[in-house]
Parts: sequence; structure tokens; C-alpha cells
Amino acid sequence: MQEDIWVFGYGSLIWNPGFDVAEKQLATLSGFARRFCMRSIHYRGTAEKPGLVLALDPDANQTCTGVGFRVAAENAPDALAYLRERELISYAYVEQWHELKLHDGRSVTAVCYVMNHDSDQYCGVLSADAQVDVISTAHGSVGPNYEYLYNTVSHLHELGISDPELEKLANRVRDRLSKAD
Repeated sequence: MQEDIWVFGYGSLIWNPGFDVAEKQLATLSGFARRFCMRSIHYRGTAEKPGLVLALDPDANQTCTGVGFRVAAENAPDALAYLRERELISYAYVEQWHELKLHDGRSVTAVCYVMNHDSDQYCGVLSADAQVDVISTAHGSVGPNYEYLYNTVSHLHELGISDPELEKLANRVRDRLSKAD
């Protein structure tokens, strides 16, 4: 018998989950950082001009606050199939199950898409200047790279999740784009 599943969203899943959500809770994942450490060659860039997207980067000293989505048992197979098609498109992510601490006090095990350091899309920790250069110019099949950054920062803010590094990065990209006009 199928059971409900939980999915952890830390980037675009927060504002565009793409599956039926039965419950949504703020959640914290220990041992991972939200980082722009993955070259995007599909959605926010191309193979010729990769963009940057967020990934869960293993880091024992960090935690990542995002959203835990509960998917009802009857929708779980479809949600997993959708997520695998979306997130495992190039094998840059690895599907793993980790314990989340929900902000209401519960602990749940959730599917998480973690950066695969063996992937050629892994770019490590880039300087802020390098991130600004890429994000302000890259464009992929679903739109400009800066739109991904802005949407993520906006939705984190709406949820009351503070991410000063992403906010600073968004401001620097806005400044760069305003000077380009």
C-alpha cells in the first residue's frame, strides 16, 4: 500500500512544485547548503551558454530552510514520476531521502534532489562576481536566469525565510541589468 510522501523544496520547487500538494510546511534540512553550484543547460541556460541554478550542496556545517510538501498517497507515484523527469533530466542531481524538521515540530523523511559532485554541471562555489556575470546573461528554455533568482528570493521572503546571500546576489544582478539598459 502506497503512503504519503514528503518532498523538500529549496529553489524553484517552492514557487513551482508542479504536483498536487496536500500540505505545505516550512522545513529545515541539516547538512546541506542552498547554493548556486549547478550549471543549467536546459531550463535557465544552454549547453553553449550555461546558466546557474540552486542545488542542495552537502555541507555538514550548514542547514537549508525551505518547504516540505506532503503528497497524498494516491498522488505520490505521479508526483515522483514528474519530479524524476524534471529534476533528473541530466543526472546533475541525485535523488536522496533525508530527515526534515518541520517548523510545527514534526520530523519527516523527504525526497531531496542533491547536487551530484561527479556531474560536469557541478561548478563548485563560484565567486559572487562570477555568479552575477552568469545569472545576468544566461537564458534557457523556460526563461532568463535572473528570473529564477528573483522568483526564488521573492518567494523565500514571502515565507519569512531569510537568505542574505541570495538577496545580495539579486540586488547585484538588478544593478548589472539596470546598467545594461
